[in-house]
Amino acid sequence: MKLFVGLGNPGQDYAFNRHTVGFMAVDAIAAAHAFPDWRKRFSGLVAEGRLGTEQVLLLKPQTFMNASGRAAGEAVRFYKLKPGDVVVLHDELDLAPGKIRVKTGGGVAGHNGLKSMTAHIGNDYARVRIGIGHPGQSDRVKGHVLHNFAKADRAWLEPLLAAIAAEAPYLAEGTFDKFQSRVAHAMRNVEASAVTAGRAEPAPAETLGARLRRWFAS
Repeated sequence: MKLFVGLGNPGQDYAFNRHTVGFMAVDAIAAAHAFPDWRKRFSGLVAEGRLGTEQVLLLKPQTFMNASGRAAGEAVRFYKLKPGDVVVLHDELDLAPGKIRVKTGGGVAGHNGLKSMTAHIGNDYARVRIGIGHPGQSDRVKGHVLHNFAKADRAWLEPLLAAIAAEAPYLAEGTFDKFQSRVAHAMRNVEASAVTAGRAEPAPAETLGARLRRWFAS
């Protein structure tokens, strides 16, 4: 069993915040791989299914970002998992929009969700860092992360989430380098399409969570 934890804040007021992109990522994975409906468990919402040969539990903590680790800790203890069985998907200020990086362990760089995860399950879990860009000034960070993505961000956000979802089986099997390189390749194709067509083609809607489909259609 592998545990994928998307970090974010619960509720419609936060649904499209940059800080909630981890929720968006696990929503996209659930939609792309036909996971069953989300249900309440472990102080969060969960959906269980298969990614490749691995059984995977997706978790969206409903404890708010600063207490995300409490929900994850409940699931880890129930399934007797090790930190190495856990993958956390979260927003990353220090990466440009549309970029991702995968790492295991390391610092939390001031991210309160990661601080809580480390406090509850230890530090040796994998992190999928999803770039949201930095506003340029430290006093603007809180407003930046707690503000909705702009509609213009669809050009990179939708295909990025679709690529994360499509390549998620590599995350589940632990081949993080391959996951990262395949997502990067997909995004290079999006950038090339943007140059030739003047815009990036969005990913097929069925690969995305219902919340994103409603938002982007509005």
